[in-house]
Amino acid sequence: MDKITKHRNIIRTVVSEIAEMTPSDKNSETQLIMDDERGHYVLFSIGWQDILREYLPFVHIDIKPDGKVWIQHDGTDLKIALWLVDKGIAKQDIVLAFQSRNRRKLLPEFAVD
Repeated sequence: MDKITKHRNIIRTVVSEIAEMTPSDKNSETQLIMDDERGHYVLFSIGWQDILREYLPFVHIDIKPDGKVWIQHDGTDLKIALWLVDKGIAKQDIVLAFQSRNRRKLLPEFAVD
């Protein structure tokens, strides 16, 4: 199995497990979007809370053509990067894209870009 396929399978599993933890209810719908062809995985909530529109991303992860996993957004308290490592993705293949490039340089165990 090539690296991109391996990473895709792990990300699909992790994001699906997170989606199961955040089910839809009468006010909001949890939506999971997985685009394997383009390497985008997004989990968010949409709906209404009284008169306020809810449109909240929980997770956004991309797989780049070089096989690197870019965590664009982690709006959970689950430490998704470490969860991906536990499932088999090397830290050197994970970019914490929600941090600035200068800040990522301070975390040498993860990829800068």
